[in-house]
Amino acid sequence: MTVDTSKPISAATTAQTEGKLKLPALTALVVSALVAAGVFSLPQNMAAKAGAGAILIGWGITFVGMLMLAFVFQTLANRKSEVEGGVYGYARAGFGEYMGFNSAWGYWISAWIGNVSYYVVICSALGSFGALGFFGDGTTLSALIISSILLWGLHFLICRGVQTAALLNLIGTVAKLVPLVMFLVLVAVAFKVETFKIDFWGNATLGSVMDQVKGIMLVTTWVFIGIEGASMYSGRAAKKSDVGKATMIGFFVSILLFVAASVLSLGVLSQPELAQLKNPSTAGVLAAAVGPWGAALMNIGLIVSVGAALLAWTLLSAETAYTAGKDGTMPKFLGKENARKAPVNALLLTNGLTQLFLIIAHFEQAGYLALLLLATSMILIPYFLSGLYALKVALQKDGYEAGEGRAITRDIVIGALATLYGAWLVYAAGLEYLLLSMILYALGIAFYIWARKEKGAQIFKPVEVVLALSVVCAGVYATYLLSTGALSLT
Repeated sequence: MTVDTSKPISAATTAQTEGKLKLPALTALVVSALVAAGVFSLPQNMAAKAGAGAILIGWGITFVGMLMLAFVFQTLANRKSEVEGGVYGYARAGFGEYMGFNSAWGYWISAWIGNVSYYVVICSALGSFGALGFFGDGTTLSALIISSILLWGLHFLICRGVQTAALLNLIGTVAKLVPLVMFLVLVAVAFKVETFKIDFWGNATLGSVMDQVKGIMLVTTWVFIGIEGASMYSGRAAKKSDVGKATMIGFFVSILLFVAASVLSLGVLSQPELAQLKNPSTAGVLAAAVGPWGAALMNIGLIVSVGAALLAWTLLSAETAYTAGKDGTMPKFLGKENARKAPVNALLLTNGLTQLFLIIAHFEQAGYLALLLLATSMILIPYFLSGLYALKVALQKDGYEAGEGRAITRDIVIGALATLYGAWLVYAAGLEYLLLSMILYALGIAFYIWARKEKGAQIFKPVEVVLALSVVCAGVYATYLLSTGALSLT
């Protein structure tokens, strides 16, 4: 494409970037996707699985692993800027159509199941206010009704255009950080070393230190889902270089908040006390530190935070299905936009399934923690494949110039560490959630076959037939275990 040089460069640039997302909006999408309900529930979620010592070790592993993943997304955004779709695009470019589809499918499902958990926890927070006690734990009939209203309200907002929604998300991101910063300051003042030392390495009921560390891995991974948020919008970024910058800024802001929230809380209430708190547990921690008004502040903060996160994650999940539909990895009807450039069909399917799972959560009483663990298990394979693709790119020197030997060595190390971290997460998640995720991956095969037939392309290569059959067998086995009660979402 050529640019008419008779026109001012600024005018050409403006025309090319009109309607695109700039660095502040991209960064807000990352921070908003990361700093959501998870941080408000971290004290209880972590303490229920581990003592302070194991929590610190877990955060150390998570810091290194997620930093490597952040570097992976930054590197790939620069080296492979032509690849759109983020985690799904990388899997497809590196390992073929079927693995690319699985990455898109897993990421998409993780996103909207995560949204279901957000609706549950936001109604649970509303239920903490006396007059609104009928919302209960977020799975009551009243909670289902209000969640449905919020869901479709967001749907019609996003249909007005992605850029409009992204601007509102930027405002919401700034608003959500205020109560969190207040929480950290007040809890730091109330922190007591003596309390922090109680059961530092856990107790017999929590198991060994290694068991404790494994137990918190899905929780730490859950709060970092969204680190790839900017890369998912690479096709809508005003500048490709902003994708990597937004990823790194979002990572460092978020890990500071996460570690501080979980560790400082252990100096206000002991591990057993934290483990018994109702979520959002930051409300109970701040109430112990400053009194009842602290709980009200954190519940209001959670409502604002999750509201912004729902907007970000509804955008991200719809964008994944839209991009995959546009290039034929998923059925092409998902690649349709309306006049305002919103992915209408992808958005409708995403929110329709979110509505279905809200109803299931109501009847099955599936709470926040169960939903977040299932959502996290679905994204482990996309993360693993992203790290593996970065390693492959560096080993093959794809996108590197002559004389970049040091950069190649660095990126090989980063890709290898990110891949190892992804494999560790799959192991730490355990067989139960891996099997549950296989049911959902098996259901996706029908969508993949649909998309391949639309393109008139070969459906499976020989090795992909083996992979697909393995997924189906695992899904059937998991379904059998569910029917016998040996496997359960709750």
